[in-house]
Amino acid sequence: MVGMTPDETLVRTLVDVARTLAHEAGRLVHEGRPDRVEVHATKSSPIDVVTAMDLASEDLLRRRIAELRPGDGILGEEQGYVPGTTGVTWVVDPIDGTVNYLYGLASWSVSVAAVVTPAGDGPPDPETWTALAGAVHAPTDGRTFLAGRGLGATLDGRPIRVGEDKPLEVSLVGTGFGYLAERRRAQAVVVADLLPRVRDIRRLGSAALDLCAVASGSLDLYFERGLAPWDLAAGALVAQEAGAVVTGLNGRGASQDMTVAGAPGTVRALVTFLEGHGADATA
Repeated sequence: MVGMTPDETLVRTLVDVARTLAHEAGRLVHEGRPDRVEVHATKSSPIDVVTAMDLASEDLLRRRIAELRPGDGILGEEQGYVPGTTGVTWVVDPIDGTVNYLYGLASWSVSVAAVVTPAGDGPPDPETWTALAGAVHAPTDGRTFLAGRGLGATLDGRPIRVGEDKPLEVSLVGTGFGYLAERRRAQAVVVADLLPRVRDIRRLGSAALDLCAVASGSLDLYFERGLAPWDLAAGALVAQEAGAVVTGLNGRGASQDMTVAGAPGTVRALVTFLEGHGADATA
């Protein structure tokens, strides 16, 4: 990510807006959930689903951003990129963990982040943006993770910190899988070889909450190939502000090719393993 020293007043303002947006969208999605959620549409494959609530949540987020921060850009999962004039772009995931939401499972969230990018760079890119503020709200249990660049990370107002470095073999690792069959096969090969080398592996189903779990010490490590910008924007900042390293492979930053997060020494061991398996070049 691009280095910069942001204005603290701006960062605090953006954190407050991110919290407000995540809570309002979370309330809409949680309270408005019908007893049986139907698939509204699919995207990359028949199992990559969109519900009507995904669309309603993003509509709300876009409307409220226009009210609270007129002139800011927006990049959202469902409706794409609209450039702004202020230099700040909001990167939003209206429901991170839609399949969990569809099935009534608890692990889903609303993810809202504010980033700045180099001038004329087009849609925000995780490898070049600077994230200033992030909120990840889990409506089913009411948890809210917040972070501001240079201000640290909190869970429900309490400071959080990544766990200590530890050997890979006693590390609890989170991951996720893509929606295309070829990618899943390739990911399964990596996971099959990793599993005997770690304490265990968890698949929660919300990348934003996985990254926040690293931030709070509930996971030692997390890795996933295929994360979109809105999947990682807020969660990555929460993890970083809690002291975690968030990176890609082969000297690159976190991106769709690979995102790895955890305490610095523990991350190095996982990165070495993943690079050795070509995990960012498969399918």
